[in-house]
Amino acid sequence: MGKINGTKVLVGGLLAGVVFNIGETILNAVVIREQFGAILERYGLPEMEGAIIGLFVLMMFLLGILSVWLYAAMRPRFGAGPRTAVYTGLTVWFLSYFFPMVGLTAMGFWDWSLFGITEIWGFAEILLGTLAGAWAYKEEVTAPAGMPAQKVPA
Repeated sequence: MGKINGTKVLVGGLLAGVVFNIGETILNAVVIREQFGAILERYGLPEMEGAIIGLFVLMMFLLGILSVWLYAAMRPRFGAGPRTAVYTGLTVWFLSYFFPMVGLTAMGFWDWSLFGITEIWGFAEILLGTLAGAWAYKEEVTAPAGMPAQKVPA
């Protein structure tokens, strides 16, 4: 079992973060824009802009890096490839989307009418981003003496 390649985690994580950020932009700026605006207004919160948007963009890149790191950590147990990336994506989605949103929705902050669309959207977004990041993550195989190392398929 080799060490996790930090550079490749970063590259794959940034790719996953791009996918996550594109998905979140479309979801929040187009798909649920009006409903989300109504929730912010109901609680007297300002519209999302400037530094707040920047913070969320940064958080999605960090989530992408975490997703690919987790994929790299799961590879020895489940093998390299899309199946492990899907397992990773399911884990990340459950812990970062589903679990917290159930609580926020149950407490009344988020509307149940939005819960389904945001969770389905987030599920697809996290799976696609994690698959993209896992595709970019490759490890060198340690070869026996006298033989060149080879890439392991993702």
